[in-house]
Amino acid sequence: MTDHTERCLNCERASAQVPLIRLKYAEREHWICAQCFPLLIHKPERLSAVAGAWTQNQVDHHAHDE
Repeated sequence: MTDHTERCLNCERASAQVPLIRLKYAEREHWICAQCFPLLIHKPERLSAVAGAWTQNQVDHHAHDE
C-alpha cells in the first residue's frame, strides 16, 4: 500500500487518519472518507476528481427495471 495514493479526494486525509472508501470512475481509482462521502452523493460537481458529464445529466433510475 502506498499512503500517498490512498487519500480522500476531497479533504486529502490519509487512511492512517480516517477510514477510506475506494471508488472507481472513468477507469481511475479514487478514495473518499466517510465524512466527505455525502458530498459525492449530493454535490458531486464540487469534487474535481469525479466531476464530469455524469454530474450534469439526469439519471434514469428506471432504466434497469426492465
